[in-house]
Amino acid sequence: MGSVAKEEQMNQTPNIESPGNAPSFGIGRSAFDVWRFLWRILDFIVAAVFIYAGVLKILDPAQFAHDVNNYRILPWTLSVALGFYLPWLEIFCGLALIARFLYRGALSILTVLIVVFTLATIAAKVRGLDITCGCFGHASQHWSLPAHLATNSAILAALLALGFSNRLNKA
Repeated sequence: MGSVAKEEQMNQTPNIESPGNAPSFGIGRSAFDVWRFLWRILDFIVAAVFIYAGVLKILDPAQFAHDVNNYRILPWTLSVALGFYLPWLEIFCGLALIARFLYRGALSILTVLIVVFTLATIAAKVRGLDITCGCFGHASQHWSLPAHLATNSAILAALLALGFSNRLNKA
């Protein structure tokens, strides 16, 4: 049998593993695809949290600047600048998670933001400051420190999980 005949025979044999023959989303889906789908759901949840928080802050930037200033860490002018800049950064990073455009950068920025905010909250409480976080508008104004820390820890865990899963998928 010549090489041309062997090639024709191989082309006639169906290739079960080719992408064109992939099963529909239901039965027969590989575990990898299911996990990828679950990670995408987590992407959307984390993105929605940051987009929602950013939009609430954009609706009242002066109040958010005041909330940032309540931490007594930054000068007033920098608090105002952050009050107007941070909400947009949160929204753009959330959209980047959804679009998977500049994904690692968005995860890195959001991780740094949540860590800095958590440390600032702890520092404010240690100094005896009665602060309102302003993260989720009026809904989060009366949260206790444990509620803040639990929320931030959950968001941080989700961000770290997304970062590690993304790194594993690239390997």
